Amino acid sequence: MFLAIDVGNSNIVFAIHNEENQTWTNHFRLDTEPESLRAQLAKKVPLYFLEHGLGPQDIEKIGISSVVPHINPILLDYCQSFLGTKAYLISSKSYSKLPVKTIRPDEIGTDLMCNVLAAWDRFQQASIVVDFGTALTFTVIDDSGQVLGVSIVPGLKTAIRSLSSGTAKLPQVELKLPKSVIGKNTVHAIQAGILYGYSGLVKEMIQKIKSETGLSFKVIATGGLSEILTNLQEVFDESDKNLTLRGLRLMTLANT
Repeated sequence: MFLAIDVGNSNIVFAIHNEENQTWTNHFRLDTEPESLRAQLAKKVPLYFLEHGLGPQDIEKIGISSVVPHINPILLDYCQSFLGTKAYLISSKSYSKLPVKTIRPDEIGTDLMCNVLAAWDRFQQASIVVDFGTALTFTVIDDSGQVLGVSIVPGLKTAIRSLSSGTAKLPQVELKLPKSVIGKNTVHAIQAGILYGYSGLVKEMIQKIKSETGLSFKVIATGGLSEILTNLQEVFDESDKNLTLRGLRLMTLANT
């Protein structure tokens, strides 16, 4: 089995890929909190393995994609000590063996390169990957697999958190798309403004990318929040919450 560890700014996602039937199973998350990470790993991972009938001996390879560099040593040490397997940490040096290319390997996040690698493996044509995470990102590749660039805006939760923390009377609200774009109360007003506003943002960004490049794109949505904006379903050719994990596995296999 292959263990993928995707370290984001808010969560660390663990997922296991069964190499025999080519399926992803056993997803679980930890908080990306450096102060408590060792305790979380020591308590939650062995318990999760026990509950699902797994043992360290079942894990044959481990790949890590991380956008939080200072916790990488903790994860690498844990994989070696608990699982008995040396994990492969994806870096800018990992890209040379890939069918997708970037001219700025030290600037693009490993998670975004995992995304475009998985998209290329799936479609092998120009693609836009829209990743709904702590940041909302648009990563663009052309028909040769060359990364043309990335656009980044604050993610949905980040926007709502910023609105709440920066104002005296506005609360944190649930990320739920309301039926009306016109808010009838404070909570509804925030939900309508953020979620319908972001829907328009996503549509406009995709349209601008298409008109600027003149390319015919496949558009893929991914990320933990990708299913919240249900009104965008017709915009995407495919929605795949496992896209980053798929690319993480492909990149690790290409380098080990």
